[in-house]
Amino acid sequence: MSSLLPDAAAGVPVPVLVALPAHSPLSARPLHYLHPHALPAGTLVRVPLGARQVLGVVWDGPEQPESDSVQLRAIGEVLEALPPLDAGWRQLVQFTARYYQRSMGEVALSALPPQLRDMDGTQLARRLKKLDKAAVGSATEPAEAPLPLSAQQQAALATLQHQRLQAQGQPLPPALLFGSTGSGKTEVYLQAAAALLDEDAQAQVLVMVPEINLTPQLEQRFARRFPQHRMVSMHSGMTPAQRLQAWLAAHFGQARIVLGTRMAVLASLPGLRLIVVDEEHDPSYKQQEGARYSARDLAIYRAHHAGAGVLLGSATPSLESWHHSRPAGDGDAGGRYLRLCMPDRIGAAPLPRVRLVDMRQQPWQTVFSAALLAAMEERIARGEQCMVLLNRRGYAPVLHCGDCGWKSECPHCSAYRVFHKLDRTLRCHHCGFTERVPFACPSCGNQDLRTLGQGTEQLEEALAQQLQDLQRPDGSAIRILRMDADTTRHAGSLEQQLGQVHAGDVDVLVGTQMIAKGHDFRRITLVAALNPDSALFSSDFRAPERLFSLLLQAGGRAGRDAAIGSRSELWIQTQFPEHALFAALQAHDYPAFAAQQLEERAAAGMPPFSHQALVRAESRDQQQAQDFLNLALHSLQQYDPQGLVFGYPAIPMTPQRVANRERAQMLLETDQRQALLRLLPILSQLLQQHRPRGILRWAIDVDPLAI
Repeated sequence: MSSLLPDAAAGVPVPVLVALPAHSPLSARPLHYLHPHALPAGTLVRVPLGARQVLGVVWDGPEQPESDSVQLRAIGEVLEALPPLDAGWRQLVQFTARYYQRSMGEVALSALPPQLRDMDGTQLARRLKKLDKAAVGSATEPAEAPLPLSAQQQAALATLQHQRLQAQGQPLPPALLFGSTGSGKTEVYLQAAAALLDEDAQAQVLVMVPEINLTPQLEQRFARRFPQHRMVSMHSGMTPAQRLQAWLAAHFGQARIVLGTRMAVLASLPGLRLIVVDEEHDPSYKQQEGARYSARDLAIYRAHHAGAGVLLGSATPSLESWHHSRPAGDGDAGGRYLRLCMPDRIGAAPLPRVRLVDMRQQPWQTVFSAALLAAMEERIARGEQCMVLLNRRGYAPVLHCGDCGWKSECPHCSAYRVFHKLDRTLRCHHCGFTERVPFACPSCGNQDLRTLGQGTEQLEEALAQQLQDLQRPDGSAIRILRMDADTTRHAGSLEQQLGQVHAGDVDVLVGTQMIAKGHDFRRITLVAALNPDSALFSSDFRAPERLFSLLLQAGGRAGRDAAIGSRSELWIQTQFPEHALFAALQAHDYPAFAAQQLEERAAAGMPPFSHQALVRAESRDQQQAQDFLNLALHSLQQYDPQGLVFGYPAIPMTPQRVANRERAQMLLETDQRQALLRLLPILSQLLQQHRPRGILRWAIDVDPLAI
């Protein structure tokens, strides 16, 4: 299973990627180790690094080290039981590292299962025996029959098939499946995957979802449709052993279907033929730590170079994807994506009616308007379900003293600690600092502490009081369920709660955005969104796009059963009912909203009409962080004499301080992507050269989603 090599000076130099600290001088290229003979690129090896033995990947590159004076060490072990990682995977790693300004070793090793990084050949051999056993067996249940297709679904699949036949070995254009909520996008995914799996016995399909909570439902759909094919999941909620088992099954080609979150885009898939990116607009596809890659964008790159198809699905596509799929006309050659449209719901069920409640006309501190409560009572009396959305967990965002003005500020962050009533704690959602709620005001001793604002805990409590006299059709008490990061943090709790909703054991579902997208709730006919106004006037130019998407996706949870779909409604309680965003929402007119947003962005030179990179720095002192970034920007200008890339002076981030670290950011912007990509490696070198002792961390975020 493994090849052991004693320490020896004889051998040929082999380039090997290992994980090194970010921005280390050694991380820019593979290290060289000795082995009796050359090894194929992609081979996994264990090599000495300092006093440790670490996992490495044999890489493409020069066979000779840069310096002849370096005393090379020997490769400790070759993991021969694993086939080498193929050229497509290595190319993906190389592109990811180069584009997102990280080291190849960091990207390559972080894409491998954590448990594999610590295994030697003997341990791996034992694990592979378990893998072989897991692969044995056949389907015990017949495959679920495909659902009948609507005309729009048939047209979408026919277009995909035509494109595939016409390609003749050439790269396929990315396809954007723009389908309203309930239009049957998942069935298109299933039948597109079936066509490839039936055609090619080695084909693999990667299906990506933005968040873990969407995997159970999709797993069930694919498992029922493809019981004859092995399917594995890949997401951070799995145990290390489960992640390794899934990765090995994909690497050996045993897993024909891989379902996962953003990490799955870097999995080893030698037979990849199709990538599906569900809810492609979702910001969760953007990694926010380490290599800040966009899994959606990497999926498009990977499919292009692997000769695979890529299908992006959404009811509210990202404005970038919408712009790239624009049809040709008026002197415009059009976008490079293919746009497939499915505007109608399956079964002719209408989209939910959008009703706006002007909260300026409601009594002060009203949480639920009387009209909304009456509508909810009506639904519950008929045995239907309601959903209430508030994108803020906890009981209240702030606890304060009315006498002296004290507020529950976090001592380590420029933010307030959230009041969680259930366990009587004040909890910072940025650094995690938690304390018991004080008996009296820490500043003046006043015992009458009050809350400001609402969270999902408070909504759950308020609804229980407002609806306490209401009964279900069978005479039993109504059931209110809260789903957010606090109630689903234990293993299995998410699946259990979703099961209760699907079984009809819940009358009102209260939660954050985790309940608003992707779920196929058949009994919900009313969705209420509370207090969405902060995004209407945000300094972040992407905030309206995210709000429109969230509200439209949330409304799409209502009326998915055609038998009761005619009664479905989306209620929005707002202080600004006359806002243009709500007018487009009422008309369910995403194209009109997208056209207006793109017009504004084009006038302002914002993405997708420009390209951005954000440079962040952390220090104990805010001014030092800003000075560090500004100095690098000033030095960078000599490498851009034509001024193709514009840099804005550094400013504090929001929040400015997290975990006692002051944070600053600097924005780079250009209408020429290649000019930016040419300068970013130079900027990395300048930042490393000019880094003073007080700078704790710095990072470059290419194509940032939050500014």
